[in-house]
Amino acid sequence: MARFILFIDQGTTSSRALLFDKDGAAVAKEQLALKQHYPQPGWAEHDPEEILNAVVQCCQTAMTLGGATAADIAAIGITNQRETTVAWDRNTGKPFHKAIVWLDTRTSETVGKLCKGQGGKDRFRAKTGLPISTYFSAVKMKWLIDNVPEVKKAVDSKTCMFGTIESWLIYNLTGGRNGGLHITDISNASRYMLMNIAEGKWDPAICKELGIPMECLPTIKSNAEVYGTVKGFGKLDGICIAGSLGDQHAALLGQGCIETGSSKNTYGTGCFMLLNTGEKAVPSAS
Repeated sequence: MARFILFIDQGTTSSRALLFDKDGAAVAKEQLALKQHYPQPGWAEHDPEEILNAVVQCCQTAMTLGGATAADIAAIGITNQRETTVAWDRNTGKPFHKAIVWLDTRTSETVGKLCKGQGGKDRFRAKTGLPISTYFSAVKMKWLIDNVPEVKKAVDSKTCMFGTIESWLIYNLTGGRNGGLHITDISNASRYMLMNIAEGKWDPAICKELGIPMECLPTIKSNAEVYGTVKGFGKLDGICIAGSLGDQHAALLGQGCIETGSSKNTYGTGCFMLLNTGEKAVPSAS
């Protein structure tokens, strides 16, 4: 009978795995630092394969420390740095480029051009809830298409897969190029600047305007459902992956902000304030 839940926390500066028992107590953990790449001022990158390898190592070590086998684990849950964007090859499963981190500002020129259109920085806000900003995944995808020939070629040939970190992890953990799932959860999808937040679907008009084919995007799933099982990673094999939530959304839930009007601040690589608006979307005034 399953005794634990295995939790993956893939952040900006490190990857962690924690093993929790039925009472919610952490019984084992492992953490590895993540190398930061700064090729130019204002640019920040991560190696997607380093992230995957570190996550797997952390999970396996936490299981060993906790004396757990795959049969002891009910499910894996994932939380991740949001917006950080990966582009990889559908045929090989290999990334075309290092991941562009959420705080990277290389897309400033792209943002400036988009803001010159009708509606300015708010031209997509009515649908996505977001202003045009270097922060969000869509402009990072557009930069990769416009500046990395391998990505442009793959997009044209429909062999490019885009995703944020949870998408990259789930894809690889469930089989990679051998049937791995190309999915995201709705909290992470909401940070792409491509999702209609009223419908919970990618917006065809925005995707077309930005030149991002919808077939390159992951399928949007709920935060809590069985997505698939781990394949090809030794002692992790057979464990189901059954939860995914962007890190700041996860922190809001973890801090118990389940009532309308409750909010939290978390302090890490940045300071992030989130507020529970309840079932009604409340447009930002800023």
